[in-house]
Amino acid sequence: MWKLALRNVLRHKARTGMTLLAIIAGVVGLILSGGFVHDIFTQLGEVLIHSQSGHLQVARTGYFERGARSPEKYLLMDAEPLRKKIMENPAVEDVLGRLYFAGLLNNGRSDLPIIGEGVEPDREATLGSGMAITAGQRLRGTDEHGMMVGHGLAHALKLVPGNWVTLVINTPEGALNSLEFQVIGTFQTFSKDYDAHAVRIPLVAARDLLATTGINTLVVSLKQTRDTEPIAASLEKAFSRSGLEVNTWLKLNDFYAKTVKMYDVQFGVLRIIILLMVLLSVVNSVNMSVFERVGEFGTMMALGNRSSRVIELIIAENVIIGLVGAASGVILGMALALAISAIGIPMPPPPNADLTYIAHIRIVPSVVAGAFAVGLIATVMAACLPALRVRRIPIVDALRQSI
Repeated sequence: MWKLALRNVLRHKARTGMTLLAIIAGVVGLILSGGFVHDIFTQLGEVLIHSQSGHLQVARTGYFERGARSPEKYLLMDAEPLRKKIMENPAVEDVLGRLYFAGLLNNGRSDLPIIGEGVEPDREATLGSGMAITAGQRLRGTDEHGMMVGHGLAHALKLVPGNWVTLVINTPEGALNSLEFQVIGTFQTFSKDYDAHAVRIPLVAARDLLATTGINTLVVSLKQTRDTEPIAASLEKAFSRSGLEVNTWLKLNDFYAKTVKMYDVQFGVLRIIILLMVLLSVVNSVNMSVFERVGEFGTMMALGNRSSRVIELIIAENVIIGLVGAASGVILGMALALAISAIGIPMPPPPNADLTYIAHIRIVPSVVAGAFAVGLIATVMAACLPALRVRRIPIVDALRQSI
């Protein structure tokens, strides 16, 4: 059976070649589009992790739901033992303390409402690889009265590195407090809204302004992003009775979830279109092949072969073509993915962002396996209907096709 099927595939080179081209094109398209989408998701996620949220954040229960308006009500007063306990996990790279506040930023002529973060500069420099410095430099441990300002906020207040500004906030007791800072640099992330309102100052200065020794969150940086969920589950179990809660970067970045959903819908439609193109192309090719070989199949049945044998032969031929086409498509798709990734694809800013980036084509095992399966299954499915049609043709009518 399989030897005969292979001979028939090699005997009809033109039709086989047409079918193979359709399968290869579809498989390559699925690999490239799937790898492109995965790269978008991965790059956007990593930028959000390494510019804003970190992989995980640990805070007092209720802070993530209600703490945005009153962060001073959810302070961790003695976070050092907690930090050391988290650092015991070998998958954890670092644990950073942050203190959040809201206030007014004045440049001497006008002021704007801001959201602020007191951070540990040296540790944040390692985590913040996804934050682009558009002017000046990052905060350093020696910048006691230094401030980093979001790109949009700096533009609105016409601030450049070296300018002095006044930060005015309310302390937890309700008193008004202010302190002068020098703009050290301006930064830009993938969130335009964040850049339009955010400032960062040293944690020590933030504590002085708020007259507190506490922090709001411990930001956990992991060595591998894929460890986020297991580590989050482990920390939740360890802190379940401590009045603490753990949030992952996915829960903290609603913007990311919406963006992923949007791209998933767009590229899901693209995948369906590619699948239909492969299926229709192969169906057309197989139909032509079967129609031209009706006389051949009639001769086989006249010699004593059952119609089921003819169907098996047609299916076997398409299995061979599907395997060869899908395998060739996988090889070509992976080669093209590597070649395109070496060059890079310049991309415009995603929604709600200003930063452009370079996209690549990632070789994702699940996408490659799915593309191979689509190429093979579509080819076999395309052979079923023509094969069943041959079965219903009377032997006499089939033999007339050879005359």
